[in-house]
Amino acid sequence: MSGLVVAMDGPSGSGKSSASRGVARALGLRYLDTGAMYRAITWWMLQQEVDLTDPEAITGRSGEPTLIMNTDPDTPGVSVDGVDVNGPIRGPEVTGAVSAVSAVPEVRRRLVALQQEIIAESLPGGGIVVEGRDIGTVVAPDAPVKVYLTADAEARARRRTAELTGTTVETQKAEMARRDTLDSTRKADPLAMAADAIELDTTPLTLDDVIAEVLRLVKERA
Repeated sequence: MSGLVVAMDGPSGSGKSSASRGVARALGLRYLDTGAMYRAITWWMLQQEVDLTDPEAITGRSGEPTLIMNTDPDTPGVSVDGVDVNGPIRGPEVTGAVSAVSAVPEVRRRLVALQQEIIAESLPGGGIVVEGRDIGTVVAPDAPVKVYLTADAEARARRRTAELTGTTVETQKAEMARRDTLDSTRKADPLAMAADAIELDTTPLTLDDVIAEVLRLVKERA
């Protein structure tokens, strides 16, 4: 399978990460978690004590950190200036601040460009599964397979609580409602389903079910 890009979009807790990694493993492709990139740059901003209520301050520092992505679906991760940040970026401080940072156009411009570079580099080796909120609409609009995952609020909150540290289901319900509003209404690359994407409600499905359905779509569309 040569040069395949699978775009996996949807809100947090919809099952994107586990499903995307599973699809990448099954197809022998690379895997990119774009959300981790926004979390990583948010972590760096917090470490540098940048005022996250000031978009100009965020813009002015956004070009400084160096992000390196591990796109192996078995050991995905991100480092910032040589520091492994896979643990810290899942904590409550970053979770509460990432929407503000990711809404800044210059941050998105820089990271989208980096994401597109990573996608291009993956194509000679077979391709990549990319997950995020604007993959099918902005990052890889020409991807032959676009899937938009959804789930009900309870399922999303339970999944997100299992992924993060120091949180509860009820806290995550409120946090995800807040993030959904911010992400879908921001001016720069809002959360949206591509017109040619297939919507998949993962609420009643097991992880294996979701992976199998995406693999079916790949066989059908790629």
